[in-house]
Amino acid sequence: MKNISNTPVHAQVLRPGYDRTTLADRIVHLGFGAFHRAHQALFTNEMLEKTGSDWGICEINLFGGEALITQLREQDHLYTVAEKGASATEVKMIGAVTGSLHPALDGKQAVLAKMTEAQVAIVSMTITEKGYCADPATGRLDKENALIKADLTHPHDPDSAIGYIVEALRLRRELGHKPFTVLSCDNIQENGHVARAAILDYANLVDPALAGWIEAHVTFPCTMVDRIVPAATDETLTEIAKLVGVADPCGIACEPFRQWVIEDNFVNGRPAWDQAGAEFVADVVPFEEMKLRMLNGSHSFLAYLGYLGGYDHISDTMTNLSYRKAAFDMMMQAQAPTLKMPEGTDLESYAKLLIERFRNPSLKHQTWQIAMDGSQKIPQRLGASLRHHLAQGTDYRWLAMGIAGWMRYISGIDEHGNPIDVQDPMAAQFRAIYEAHEINPSVVKALLGIEAIFGSDLVQNEALVADITTAYELLITKGAKAAVAAL
Repeated sequence: MKNISNTPVHAQVLRPGYDRTTLADRIVHLGFGAFHRAHQALFTNEMLEKTGSDWGICEINLFGGEALITQLREQDHLYTVAEKGASATEVKMIGAVTGSLHPALDGKQAVLAKMTEAQVAIVSMTITEKGYCADPATGRLDKENALIKADLTHPHDPDSAIGYIVEALRLRRELGHKPFTVLSCDNIQENGHVARAAILDYANLVDPALAGWIEAHVTFPCTMVDRIVPAATDETLTEIAKLVGVADPCGIACEPFRQWVIEDNFVNGRPAWDQAGAEFVADVVPFEEMKLRMLNGSHSFLAYLGYLGGYDHISDTMTNLSYRKAAFDMMMQAQAPTLKMPEGTDLESYAKLLIERFRNPSLKHQTWQIAMDGSQKIPQRLGASLRHHLAQGTDYRWLAMGIAGWMRYISGIDEHGNPIDVQDPMAAQFRAIYEAHEINPSVVKALLGIEAIFGSDLVQNEALVADITTAYELLITKGAKAAVAAL
């Protein structure tokens, strides 16, 4: 098979300039998805170029993606990232990956053995919000989660990421190895704290003494990650093949912009990612909240209302002046006032930069992709800001419309009567509610009453229920384009 490991590639591809044979599996990463390939692995690749250190990454997919891991192995763990600007594209070959595992290919014990190796200093994760098996309303472990319930019956043979981490830490303690740092790189507010709570809650159920050891010896830094990385499509891979000169099924395309802010709290050493542009800080929370609310919150707003309005991609929504203005107003009037940023932070410039990033026509970021797993995203992206405005008595119309757009989207039927493929861990519950109410304004209160998403307080606020109901009524009578224009 011809691939990038054994075939000459085009001269414009930036190839690793360091000796890959000197790298060690010092980072184990759970979730070899599109975002990780274009973000943390790329940062590591560029750090290696500048430092000559030995921080290699062993990639692990716990669920699905067996073919991707097999393909990665066939090309010596090399793959390409195409950074697509509005007018130019830069292609980089990533060499930071040193190994890969998958429980379906290699067995669970092989995964645990790798996580237990003495040189492993960091276990990082991009497993999406649902991978933490946490209750979105409380941030604590969801003990009723099917994966968690199963893992608790056989904790030495886990399935969940939480179960793997706790079992690997148990084995390290038994062997006398140093613990590793657990580094969450998912778009979750205070992601390190969420990871810590879920892991400690689970460990306490398995072995309180182990939980005490983890609490005393393991660190869980918070991080803020930012880069727009659409899911790979056949079109993307065809374009990458032309740019590289050979097919790369592991290749990925993304925007040129990237940001990584990391709490500097590592128990067993860390790479000098700052040499590649990452920023180590004492407190990530303000940066997390800025990104989650202004970028991710407006992304969700555009995803639901854009999909309903007939737009396939985020850049398509930006061709509509009403959507563009609504997204900017969402950032500046609904989200920015809720933030407490370090002195000198220019939120208006940040909002303008985000609009330009959204307008990038080279990125085909699907509204459907961003709309996935809304039940896990709405609390962080829209809920906290909504509570701020309710407490202050200030304008939250954009947040109300965003939530109404989500409610209309999860009905599973678009404005033309076509089915919507709603991907969400709570999809069955949504279907049951819609079977009872159909596409009718009465559904608003029923959905707002889902405590796992909205807590128990919001549905009690009659004015809020009325405002979201009004927005929902506008969506079903006039459609998404008219509803957004009305903002």
